[in-house]
Amino acid sequence: MTPPGHLLFLLLLPGSCSGCGPLSLPLLAGLVAADAVLSLIIVGVVFVCMRPHSGPAQEDSRVYINMPGRS
Repeated sequence: MTPPGHLLFLLLLPGSCSGCGPLSLPLLAGLVAADAVLSLIIVGVVFVCMRPHSGPAQEDSRVYINMPGRS
């Protein structure tokens, strides 16, 4: 059984891909740009979902024992 750290190394060996050539520069640039755009979309969606909602805060009129200043 191959350790998990060596599995990626085995997949990147040149002999493991017969007939595969190096990536062309435009294809590589396109992949990097697509990755950057997708990452920005994910960050934007997380930002929109996690920002606090600006609804009106409802005041709680109940008085609790361990809440100083609300007596």
